[in-house]
Amino acid sequence: MNQYDLSGEVAIVTGGAQGIGFAVAKRLAASGAKICIWDLSEELLEGAGKEIGAGTMTCKVDITQLGQLEQAADQVNSEFGKISVLANSAGIAGTNAPVEDYPPEEWARVIEINLTGTFNTNRSVVPYMKANGYGRIVNIASVAGKEGNPNASAYSASKAGVIGFTKSLGKELADLDIAVNCITPAAARTRIFDQMKKEHIDYMLSKIPRGRFVEVDEIANLVAWLASRENSFTTGGVFDISGGRATY
Repeated sequence: MNQYDLSGEVAIVTGGAQGIGFAVAKRLAASGAKICIWDLSEELLEGAGKEIGAGTMTCKVDITQLGQLEQAADQVNSEFGKISVLANSAGIAGTNAPVEDYPPEEWARVIEINLTGTFNTNRSVVPYMKANGYGRIVNIASVAGKEGNPNASAYSASKAGVIGFTKSLGKELADLDIAVNCITPAAARTRIFDQMKKEHIDYMLSKIPRGRFVEVDEIANLVAWLASRENSFTTGGVFDISGGRATY
């Protein structure tokens, strides 16, 4: 399980107090990384920090607020001397509704959190990675960003944006030892399901040839490789983990 050596690395995990982010934080910690969890829930942050173990830094941040992220990144760098890994998992599903009924304010909220939040988190850590001459960024997108889910236009569009953003930043930093990749998982049974209608959940499951939802630990294992020094060539990549659903 600990085949990727992240000893000495400092990893920030957004949305790391629950769901996919928490699984990623645990997996990176098991491989030796020092963990800094950024999340919006103080209650969940406290529990996550205790479970992962001593030395884990937790910080309440809103990823839509760039100033908060810049301050948090400075705090991490001051405490640990560097930032070497970002696993960007924070996001929301948003409302399920056809486009003609989709509330414009909900569209704006989903885009702000999922897409602008990704820009903000990446922007806040890149200067430290460049100064250190090394970095690994993994953005959590979704198979919905490749294929689109009906009645989830904002979510699908936001995750497609994360894919495009990742490709762009990966090319910007390609001449440095900073890899920027994203993954496109199928749905996992996390608290994000609480935001979805049952028929939407059933639809997503029906599209997965494996016949089941992805496990958060399976996602975390892929992130661990992308976050390691063994991922020494790939950047601007999109890694599918959709159980056979994706067509490209």
